[in-house]
Amino acid sequence: MTVEAFRLDVPETELADLRARLDLVRWPDQLPGTGWEYGVPLAHLQELVEYWRHEYDWRRAEARLNEWPQFTTTIDGANVHFAHLRSPEPDATPLIITHGWPGSIVEFTEVAGPLSNPRAYGGDPADAFHLVIPSIPGFGLSGPTRETGWELLRVANAWSALMSRLGYDRYGVQGGDWGGGISRELGRIHADEVIGVHLNLIPGGGATSEPTPAELEPLDAEERERTWASWRRFQHWTKELQGYADLQMTRPQTVAYALTDSPVGQLAWIVEKFEAWSDPASTIDRDLLLTNVMLYWLTRTAGSSGRIYYERGHAPYWGQPAEPSTTPTALLDLAYDNFIPLRHKVARTDNVVRWTSHPHGGHFAALEQPDVLVADIRAFFQMLK
Repeated sequence: MTVEAFRLDVPETELADLRARLDLVRWPDQLPGTGWEYGVPLAHLQELVEYWRHEYDWRRAEARLNEWPQFTTTIDGANVHFAHLRSPEPDATPLIITHGWPGSIVEFTEVAGPLSNPRAYGGDPADAFHLVIPSIPGFGLSGPTRETGWELLRVANAWSALMSRLGYDRYGVQGGDWGGGISRELGRIHADEVIGVHLNLIPGGGATSEPTPAELEPLDAEERERTWASWRRFQHWTKELQGYADLQMTRPQTVAYALTDSPVGQLAWIVEKFEAWSDPASTIDRDLLLTNVMLYWLTRTAGSSGRIYYERGHAPYWGQPAEPSTTPTALLDLAYDNFIPLRHKVARTDNVVRWTSHPHGGHFAALEQPDVLVADIRAFFQMLK
């Protein structure tokens, strides 16, 4: 039950080791005339590594992260790291917000202040949240895990225990990617605790098979077209983008050797996803991206973070229809996310009371569209008061 204060203080020897490895990088070749369709282009990664080695300042990033009050505690045998930003507003709503892969708590750098202290950012104090930002077990500062079985449901139950330990018996949840799945399950399993679930990705909400005439017949023209678009995007995903997930779902230990030994390999593994999953018009801050990569590199959690794919893929519920959730749910649907959610499909399993479609942004909502995300979270929880 102990909660201990935590402060990032990476030994200088770790940074010296990183610099030495970056100096000794061995580069592969690249076929002439090829680009991102084969993976991260050589010139792009070389430029980013040059910046990482000679200009990026970890100590500056470390100091920025240390502005957040951070803690660790043990839940179900795992070390759990989290930031806890108590709002200056006494009536603030508790909110636990969860990252995904290949993200981290760094994703919430631009939204944490406006959510926890809206008055300081020109907002309404009534929209304030006591913000809890955990690292998923196995990821970054919550890793590595020491035993098998850390999949969605176990993490959701751990978050319930964490919020109880912090004295919050009623709270909201928010997430995307794995954080979306964890947040949905937390709202479903612990509906007596969770006020509402805000998602920027809803698991299983898109088309996963070709639409049939029977499915399309009751839909209006707009939803029919959206269904076909969702199916096309899913086909693109399975053909071009899901290889990383298949590998981490089947052999996460094997890929861990390469990523834990090579900082450039770890960088490429993550950078490719930020490129492929973001709105082409998005500009994600290069320093935030590298800080995110550093949390994987410094903690040696490439393997343990990847294991969440294995655990989910080998869980008894894998491949089964989603269990229905009655908890009020909001979806922020950003146009360039990996999957296009379908209202008629989501309505079968989730109690969606707010659906906001936005023409910009992709998978990393808090980094790509922080103002939009903050506004939508505020509006949803205002509905529930």
